[in-house]
Amino acid sequence: MSDSHPCRLYLISPPQLALDEFTRTLEATFKAGDVAAFQLRLKHADDAQITEAVKALMPIARDFEVAFILNDRVDLAASLKTDGVHLGQEDTSLADARKMLGEDRVIGLSCHDSGHLAMEAGEAGADYVAFGAFHPTTSKEPAQLAKYGTPTIELLQWWATYTVVPCVAIGGMTPENCQPYVAAGADFIAAINAVWNHPEGSRVAVKAFNRAIKKGTLARPPL
Repeated sequence: MSDSHPCRLYLISPPQLALDEFTRTLEATFKAGDVAAFQLRLKHADDAQITEAVKALMPIARDFEVAFILNDRVDLAASLKTDGVHLGQEDTSLADARKMLGEDRVIGLSCHDSGHLAMEAGEAGADYVAFGAFHPTTSKEPAQLAKYGTPTIELLQWWATYTVVPCVAIGGMTPENCQPYVAAGADFIAAINAVWNHPEGSRVAVKAFNRAIKKGTLARPPL
């Protein structure tokens, strides 16, 4: 993922998708504006379905220079040669993932509301950490949200001040609410439902996110 912009959009796939239709949708979405990364997150798919989706969607991401990240499955990320993998706290350890993927692939780690977990991840070699959910979201069960806690915007400010590891703000992000998180120092804004379920379509959503991210970036305090 490039650091040529102070903050960029990080798209995450719907939990289920009709591959033929989504292939066309994804290409149109990437054409609409700046996207740094796309994470394929198919929690309930089997290996064959994930493999089919990677083979169909990764070439599109490559055409648009968008990093293609696979959720959870380090083994498939290694065999299918995705650009990287995103891990949860209960997934494969970062150390084991690095052994399987090598030094050149991106590894991101969910750290929820914990600066401590994020510092450990950074020290262990994570390429980015993700904080969230900042807002209610349907992408996780209520019990998971309650277990992991809700981070504050001050966590992003602290992280941006004292570390150089990029961070992602995730969880209920919309073009209307993301600006404060960009202004606080988030390097990426992750979006799922606000893009794929946007009433005017994903292209309009990406454009709206790009405008909001630009405004949030301009609102950052001077260095």
